Amino acid sequence: MSALIQRGRLIKEVNKQLQGHLLEIRELKAINQRLQEENQELRDLCCFLDDDRLKVKKLAREWQLFGHHAAKVMREDLGGYLKKLADLERMQDGLVKENLDLKELCLVLEEECVSRSDSSPGGSTELNLPCMVARDLGDGSSSTGSVGSPDQLHLVCSPDD
Repeated sequence: MSALIQRGRLIKEVNKQLQGHLLEIRELKAINQRLQEENQELRDLCCFLDDDRLKVKKLAREWQLFGHHAAKVMREDLGGYLKKLADLERMQDGLVKENLDLKELCLVLEEECVSRSDSSPGGSTELNLPCMVARDLGDGSSSTGSVGSPDQLHLVCSPDD
């Protein structure tokens, strides 16, 4: 009977150890489940971040291409504007020269008119063109006024008189 008591105690001790091991197995299974869930969350997060990285990389490339295209267009536009500016400056220089030439011509014509009216007798063979006193027309850079206004260029000598 002592063998049976000893066997009973041994079985109790083994059952107690077995219960401890089963409890430890349950705890380890719960920890394993929690770690697997965290692992899956981290994998999903990595996939999301990798997709986001690829999208950002693609977007950066598109912006880079857009920037290159915009810079190219702006260089072309700037070249065109610089060419137009050079053309306009050339035209302005031509107009200034033409205005100065016309002013000089007007002064020469006025001098001729004045000298003719001073030195020509009534019976001269040249046309007798009485001179009109013209107002100062400035340097010719302005084109203000309407037709027939005093601002418009008019003949210094009039053939009607």
